[in-house]
Amino acid sequence: MDTRTSIARTTCKGRHSKSMNYDKLLQSVKKHEGFRDVVYRDTLNKRTVGFGHLCVEDHWEDGKKYDKEYLEEILEKDLQSAVNQTHEMCKDLKISDDAKTVICEQIFQLGGRGVSKFRKMWAALREDPPNYFEAHVQMLDSRWAKQTPARATEMAEQMQNAG
Repeated sequence: MDTRTSIARTTCKGRHSKSMNYDKLLQSVKKHEGFRDVVYRDTLNKRTVGFGHLCVEDHWEDGKKYDKEYLEEILEKDLQSAVNQTHEMCKDLKISDDAKTVICEQIFQLGGRGVSKFRKMWAALREDPPNYFEAHVQMLDSRWAKQTPARATEMAEQMQNAG
């Protein structure tokens, strides 16, 4: 295990949980994002590279082939950012590690701001006990589910079974 993975695994620990399953999260993100070593346009026509990294920085060149090891480092940083946002957004929730893992992947894909707009999903997760079924319903009743239906369906099913 390299240092980056070790750091990310360590920070996957949360207040109400032992830890999110980092390896499961990493594999799921890789499966859903796929990999391209050149800049491409995603389903929303945004410049993207590697494992779903949005090219917001200026240094990405169209047509240039990037080293997979470098792009995996970018993935680790992006995933660490998603983990940090997950902890912040879930800090007052008493939800399972599996639910946090689903939310973390949503944040990886949509960003924290995008996931915060799932108001009814969050309301279901604030219930005592958390209403994972309703959270899954709300995940599927979204523009996200229409844009990436296979991924959204799989992740919503994971949320439904998170309790």
